[in-house]
Amino acid sequence: MSGAQRRIRLKPWLLDQVNSGRFDGLYWLGPERRLFQIPWKHATRHTPASEEENTVFKAWAVETGKYQEGVDGPDPAKWKANLRCALNKSREFKLKFDGTKETPVQPYKIYEFHLLSLNSSSSLQMPNLMDLTINPQLSDSAPFGAFGHSQMIPAPLLPMTSDLQVEGGFAGLQDPNPLQNQIQNQVEPQNPQPCKYDLLNSVPLTDLDLKFQYRGRTVGSLTVSNPQGCRLYYGQLEPNAAQVELLGPVSLQQVLFPGTSQVQHHKQRFYTEALLEVMERGLILELWEQDIYAVRLCQCKVFWSGPGVTEPGPPNPLERERKVKVFSLNAFLQDLIRFQKGHAPNPPAFDIWFCFGEDWPDRKPKEKKLIMVQVVPVVARILTEMFSGELSWSTDSIRLQISNPDVKDQTVEQFKELQRLLQSQHIHGPWTSTGS
Repeated sequence: MSGAQRRIRLKPWLLDQVNSGRFDGLYWLGPERRLFQIPWKHATRHTPASEEENTVFKAWAVETGKYQEGVDGPDPAKWKANLRCALNKSREFKLKFDGTKETPVQPYKIYEFHLLSLNSSSSLQMPNLMDLTINPQLSDSAPFGAFGHSQMIPAPLLPMTSDLQVEGGFAGLQDPNPLQNQIQNQVEPQNPQPCKYDLLNSVPLTDLDLKFQYRGRTVGSLTVSNPQGCRLYYGQLEPNAAQVELLGPVSLQQVLFPGTSQVQHHKQRFYTEALLEVMERGLILELWEQDIYAVRLCQCKVFWSGPGVTEPGPPNPLERERKVKVFSLNAFLQDLIRFQKGHAPNPPAFDIWFCFGEDWPDRKPKEKKLIMVQVVPVVARILTEMFSGELSWSTDSIRLQISNPDVKDQTVEQFKELQRLLQSQHIHGPWTSTGS
């Protein structure tokens, strides 16, 4: 980072932003000022640059010194991840509804603000890390394999508990008043439980950053937060339950390739359009047990490189309609632990590159390829930044306790190992109460 990072308390800063009315879509839901809505729209090739620039996410990055105008390149996806991590670790904000997990997607989230008791020891002391779990909804479903069955989308994050009964789902949430009417009579628990923080739950395990490049020029980017994955395609074909084998599961986020309007060179535009025309069925990126799998459906040949694939090397094609693992979270975590212990000279690579219609990898640079797509697992990027000193951490007096024996043991053990390394080296962590 170009500027010095500052320790800023999230609560007073964010409440000021909600009260100010400065950002479209960021406002209180009712006079009690306990619930507020925050826009959470993923950038696409159709998103105007002004919409990506004037956001609360960028303002938080500027306020904390993680982005400096005129020095750092704009990175809306990273700005959003930074504020999300800050909200996740805060004990004063609770996520009540996540519209980005709904079908169809609703581009906002709703948070509840609540005051911590000043005479409660839990507001001054760091709670133990307990009940370290992975959402079972993400691990119970089976991969679509040969596209015989579509997957179910996990339930929304809004808890359906006795203090919040919403009938008929969340179809009416475009108007905030119905939700406020349901929530305004909530009863606060007499003995609130101390908030639990852990490294595993402070990072987004399933988010993917995508960047589209046409001969080295970025023509589009976005973050995919669908826990099932996404389908990259071009054309008009939308999936449905009757065409799973042709177009993939309907639960995937649908991502269109950018068009060629930004391509100036006539010959380049001609060949790029020729490739796009045979991408209607698309490329599937499926998330399964914290790993990423690619399935090529389209007529256009697809080549890829990533962790474990040598560059330059022989071209590495994806066989059509065959699932190929392109990223293993467990392997990445193991390599990151080895690096942090001094057993490896460099942190592990984590970005994945797909090349459409041309051999890859070969001895030609990415900038010479007609269509390249970069895929970055956000969890890997954030963890790498943590250990490279770009993020500020503190893990004083943390005792890790695991109470659920049914979690995915290997992944949890590796997160525990990373957490012990952070603790032993006194690196500041995202659960520090001074940052809330």
